[in-house]
This record gives sequence, structure tokens and C-alpha cells, in this order.
Amino acid sequence: MFKAKDLEKLKSLLSEPRQIVILSHKNPDGDAIGSALGLYHYLIQLKHKVTVIVPDAFPEFLAWMPDSSKILFYEESQKKCITKINEAEIIFCVDFNSLNRVGDMDEPVRLSTVPKILIDHHPQPENFATLVNSDIKASSTAQMIFETIIQLNHKKKINKKVANCLYAGIMTDTGSFRFPSTKSETHRIAADLIEAGADNFSIHDNIYDQNSESRMRLLGYCLSEKLKIFEEFSTAYFTLSKDELQRFNYQKGDTEGVVNYALSIKGIKFAAIFKENEENIRISFRSKGKFSVNDFARKHFNGGGHVNAAGGNSELSLDETISKFVSLLPEYRKDLSS
Repeated sequence: MFKAKDLEKLKSLLSEPRQIVILSHKNPDGDAIGSALGLYHYLIQLKHKVTVIVPDAFPEFLAWMPDSSKILFYEESQKKCITKINEAEIIFCVDFNSLNRVGDMDEPVRLSTVPKILIDHHPQPENFATLVNSDIKASSTAQMIFETIIQLNHKKKINKKVANCLYAGIMTDTGSFRFPSTKSETHRIAADLIEAGADNFSIHDNIYDQNSESRMRLLGYCLSEKLKIFEEFSTAYFTLSKDELQRFNYQKGDTEGVVNYALSIKGIKFAAIFKENEENIRISFRSKGKFSVNDFARKHFNGGGHVNAAGGNSELSLDETISKFVSLLPEYRKDLSS
């Protein structure tokens, strides 16, 4: 929730039509796109001129969201995006807490002197925003967008488009309402969104049940050939090389959720997937209980996120990255066995 003083400033900023840019992070997920588009569909009802910009493309299974086709990708339209950022009178930053999460957009955003409004649920936010709504206990940034609209006394502005986007953000970031961040309030908000028009069945179907054959075969390959387990450290992980990804016609988002299969194994408390691309090794970490993958990723793999879900990257080769990861496990034996 925004503090009372900041809420009044936000109301003042939104009191007349303005040029607004909404930004989210690299490799945007369901919460990034859902919260950004949910906010977009709310703000355009107030007659603001709004542009959503993300650093790079999002997975195809999110493309059903209303007006997702209007989102600009910085890596594809850099000049146009910089122009929009320079023309903006307000910049909303959603679902990230540090400007290094927006990649090359970092510089033009830092140089902008207009009010920046941060709405996010990740820990340890960077001090760059004018107004800050940071809540690490929130299930998702989409939930926080919902709460912000309620704080602004605009519940009636939560129409079907807003509701569908925000429901998608909440659903994906809570793992379909199964992660510990899911509280009773999360379900109450989900119910409100369904009453406002969110089609919960279709949203779930669009995101989870429209898989390509190649994606399913890649999942099968991961489970049968690429799963490694270290029982003594309660750890399991997958690795995928560039050649392996190409073999299965990899498309962005095809490995979404694969790491959770490793975490679902009885006795496993720490899971990871290592994915090789042209620039580096992308890593997703998941955990159960109190073991903080946020701290682990920040300390060892230039990343971060939440206590039980985080990301990182490595400039080493895939084999060297795995060797480093495995060599670190004995250091965490006590944490992983408790």
C-alpha cells in the first residue's frame, strides 16, 4: 500500500491527463506483463496517454492479454522507446526494484527527471523512485496494482481487461495459488477480479494448456535425461545447452516452470535450471522452506528475487557454471538439511 502522503501525491499526479510510460523487467513473466497491462488499462480510462515498454520479448503464452500487441520492446525499437521515455511526464516501474533489471533502458530512465513511481514486491529496492510502494509480503505486483486502484477509490475502473491482466499476474506469480506468498487476501482479490470479469478458466488454459509439441518433448527430455539429484544436499537441477535447445526448436518461455518439477521431488529443498544462450548462462532457482535462493543468487550468480524464487546468470561456460554450483553445495549442507 502507498503511505498516505505518497498516495495524495499520486492522486495529484494522475488528476489530469498526462504522457505516461510503464516499464517492466528483462525476460518479462506473467506478473510483469499482467501488472503492466492491468495498470495500462486502468490509466487509459483516466484519459492518460500510456505506453508500455519492456526490454525484450515475452513468451507467446502471454500474448492473449488485451493490447499486448501494443507493448514496445526496447531491443527492437530503441529509438522509439527512448523518445517515449523522454516525452513521459510520469514513469511507472512495475515488478522490478533495481534499474539494472531493465537492461539497456537503465540509462535513459536514470536520466529522466520526471516522477518515477515504483510498485513492486521484491526485497531490497534500489533508491531511484520518487514514490515507492514496496511490499515483499504481497503475492505479486499484480496484487499491488489492484490494491493501488482500490486505494485511489477507483474499484469501478477494474473492468474485464484490467481484471484479466491482474488475475494472470497473480495466478502465475503464486504458482496457481500454491506458493507460500498466497494468503487469504490473495484469494479474496482473485474472487474480486473474477466478479469484475476475469475469465479464470480461459486465463489458466491460455497460459498452461496451449503447449506446442516441441515444448512437451523438451520437458520430457529434461525429466528423462537432464535431471541431476544430490540427495545429500537435498538439491536437484537441470541443464540445457544451446544445441539441446535448438534440437527442440526452443521458443521463449518453453522452459517456464520446468525447475518446479525438480523441486517437486520428495526430499528436495533446492532446485535449479541452467540454460545456455548466446551471451551467458541463465539460471532459475527455487526452494522450499527458509532456504533463501534470493541470498544465494545475489552472492554467487549476479541475481536475486524472492526467498523461494530467484534468478541469476553466469559468464562462465555451462560446464564451469555447473562445477561452481556443485562446489558451493557443501557450504549450505546445514541450511539444506534443516
